[in-house]
Amino acid sequence: MKLLIIYGTTEGQTRKIARFMQEVLQENGHQVIIADASDEPPTPTDFDAVLIGGSIHMHKYQSPMAHYITSHVTDLNKMPTAFFSVSLAVASDMEEEHEEVQKITDKFLTKKGWKPMVTTQIAGALKYTQYDYFKRLIMKFISKKEGRTTDTSQDFEYTDWNAVKKFIDQFADKVAKMREVR
Repeated sequence: MKLLIIYGTTEGQTRKIARFMQEVLQENGHQVIIADASDEPPTPTDFDAVLIGGSIHMHKYQSPMAHYITSHVTDLNKMPTAFFSVSLAVASDMEEEHEEVQKITDKFLTKKGWKPMVTTQIAGALKYTQYDYFKRLIMKFISKKEGRTTDTSQDFEYTDWNAVKKFIDQFADKVAKMREVR
């Protein structure tokens, strides 16, 4: 299959996740094109399926990724698609955090009019070394509240790579089965 992965990223964790997805799909024999939404990504019509992902910052996703969806929503709704949302809140032990992230995702997809075949929430990373002073302070406060590390001298990754692999494998299997039926 020929698959397209479009992503929006702020500190780079969503890019890292998208590249991991690309590797998994390529290892399974699929042709995969990956593109940052802030560049000039290809249109979805030349692909068998499309995955789009972005990270939540201040209750919003990256504008270029949102714009890509708006520009191509008609085509996206006619084909197999998936949405992956990246957020540090997914790593939280607090159920309210998970519910809030899902609400943000649901509201975003509804507003865009896009109905992906599957969606998933993926834990992101604390990129202390990349934050400016104020963001580092805010993230340290949130981490302390969550009972997580407050050592700002290094970064911490919470992404569950096995869960990401499982998600991407299941999506590819669904798309393959849909293509067999045609």
